[in-house]
Amino acid sequence: MATTIAIQMQAVAVGWQIYDLTSRPLDLGLVGLAQFVPSFLLVLVSGQIADRHDRRRVIQLGQLVEAIAVTILLVTTAVKAISPTVIFASVFLTGVGRAFEQPTQQALVPTIIPPELFPRAVAATGSATKLATIMGPAFGGLLYLVSPLSVYVACGALFISALLLMLWVRSERPPAAREKVTLTVVFAGFAFIRRNPIILGAISLDLFAVLFGGATALLPIFARDIFAVGPWGLGLLRAAPAIGALAMSFVLAAFPLRRQVGRMMYYAVTVFGIVTVVFALSRSLSVSILALIVLGAADMVSIVIRQTLVQIETPDAMRGRVSAVNAMFVGTSNQLGDFESGLTAAWFGTVPSVLIGGIATILVVLVWNRLFPELFHVQTFERKSKQ
Repeated sequence: MATTIAIQMQAVAVGWQIYDLTSRPLDLGLVGLAQFVPSFLLVLVSGQIADRHDRRRVIQLGQLVEAIAVTILLVTTAVKAISPTVIFASVFLTGVGRAFEQPTQQALVPTIIPPELFPRAVAATGSATKLATIMGPAFGGLLYLVSPLSVYVACGALFISALLLMLWVRSERPPAAREKVTLTVVFAGFAFIRRNPIILGAISLDLFAVLFGGATALLPIFARDIFAVGPWGLGLLRAAPAIGALAMSFVLAAFPLRRQVGRMMYYAVTVFGIVTVVFALSRSLSVSILALIVLGAADMVSIVIRQTLVQIETPDAMRGRVSAVNAMFVGTSNQLGDFESGLTAAWFGTVPSVLIGGIATILVVLVWNRLFPELFHVQTFERKSKQ
């Protein structure tokens, strides 16, 4: 929760600062690209490290790198040396930390939680993450009204707090076998996913849906130019999807998905695309916030199904590598999706960019139903976990 709050607060401050400095939608997309590149470049390295070393220490290393990145933003803002170049470099460094932290966290969770409780646990831990995603933008927007410095100070304190809290985490995991490093071992995560059409379908569906349908990077434009609500409004818009996701995570934790889970994932992504279209066409702040809330709820259903399928299907010895590949796909859909949104907004305009993305998401669902029928016909997590 601490790192997620910090990341969300930093995103609000960085988004507002970069758009305030340049007023170019493309630069908002480049922020997303700067976050994505490290996860793409380090996917093989981070997966190997997560499978060969103490996962708790790897997570702490990532949090330390994130703290250094936000310190750079803090210092350069304080001495009035902040620039797009500094922002891009700092966001890139944050991406390096996340490239190690995120997949290692995913691989760590199954060593803490019994397999039979895992689907509910994914929803429950998702509640904590989404609560942090609500609090982060709200706090970030309010603190930014005081000063960008206050946002970055709070972020640094949260990253260090997370690092210290990891000292109390205990997991049950046998010593990792140190296989000889070969190309087969290095690319084992990719090979495992490629051989499993259900996991490949779930990951790739999420990738392309959010790649096309994500409008998060353009929210500063909606906040400043369309709704004229300022940083507090940006924080509210960024928090709206997390509110929907949090509510849905409570529902899924209390009433876990038990039947037709594959079909439910397709339905959820379809709803994601539809409400993206609604958001693009809306000129009412309240309607737009409601659309984002529904978007977050639909996305949460997809996330729970995808993460549960990936972790249950993957042996512990390979979870680091598979989680790293999964994180790269997620990073592609989020950060590269931000770049795609910024690029298309620069070409066609902000509203047409989001509208095209929503329609493309719906088309992806139709195509994936043809390409991965095995995913559509998955009935239960229990059946998969016994195979």
